[in-house]
Amino acid sequence: MAETAWTTSRYMGPVLEAARRPTRKQTPLGPPSHGAPAPRHHRTIFISDVHLGTRGCKAELLADFLRQNSCDTLYLVGDIVDGWQLKRRWYWTEAHTEVVREILCKVDDGTRVVYVPGNHDEFLREYCGRSVAGIEVVQEIIHETASGLRLLVLHGDQFDGVIGYAKWLAHVGDRAYAFALALNDRLHMIRRACGLPYWSLSAYLKRKVKNAVEYVSRFEEVVARAAVPKDVDGVLCGHIHQAEIRRIGSILYLNDGDWVESCTALVEDAHGHLEILHWATHSPTSTTSWARTGAQGEAALIPA
Repeated sequence: MAETAWTTSRYMGPVLEAARRPTRKQTPLGPPSHGAPAPRHHRTIFISDVHLGTRGCKAELLADFLRQNSCDTLYLVGDIVDGWQLKRRWYWTEAHTEVVREILCKVDDGTRVVYVPGNHDEFLREYCGRSVAGIEVVQEIIHETASGLRLLVLHGDQFDGVIGYAKWLAHVGDRAYAFALALNDRLHMIRRACGLPYWSLSAYLKRKVKNAVEYVSRFEEVVARAAVPKDVDGVLCGHIHQAEIRRIGSILYLNDGDWVESCTALVEDAHGHLEILHWATHSPTSTTSWARTGAQGEAALIPA
């Protein structure tokens, strides 16, 4: 029990510190946002796989996104804090605290915030059914869109065979993934110096490697099949860092992507229209840019 308490305190320390300082800074972190799209209000925002506590986390971009996008309900769909990485080596910057601060400011502004823990922040699963700093923590939840669609919201790691049957292999893969992200960050710095837009090497390789593509496809199909007996119209998850909206059989499959590679969020407007926003920067001196892709009900394949 003592070890559990220490571990939770270790992970949640920066969160609790940010909770004591919930006001936004006057000077935002990251690239200047002047000239960017005017702040948008959404009925719902879904984000996942932020991996706060890792060098690969694009915390500055996420903090900027949260400042420029408000909502009635914010779903944190797992792997927001990376407990695996923090247990191996402590890493936390002011930008990571700023993300926590922006989330807590939304709570203070009246936004409903729901946290669905994933495998990297599984230490929070013991708090499911409770409220922490005004944030609801749940194992899974059904979200009903403005158009009446019932969506099962979960992280999705329970459908990953590696996580379920060979967790040690998942940890090995996590280390290899961290190495790929480190290369990705170095490449990004070079591209920024040359005035080129953000581009993810790791995401590109994942799309090109046949086994990875097959794994993603199988994962999506398994998740969709598991949602059928739940009496829902669709399922929304994270976990595989692959933003997508498409129909699989009778189920609308949605994945909100991640904030280490593609920097994506899935949003719902007042009419129930669902779309994926891609949030990135072109250069150190440019403004924040975004792209949108999506559809009402029947949606096209979304490249991550």
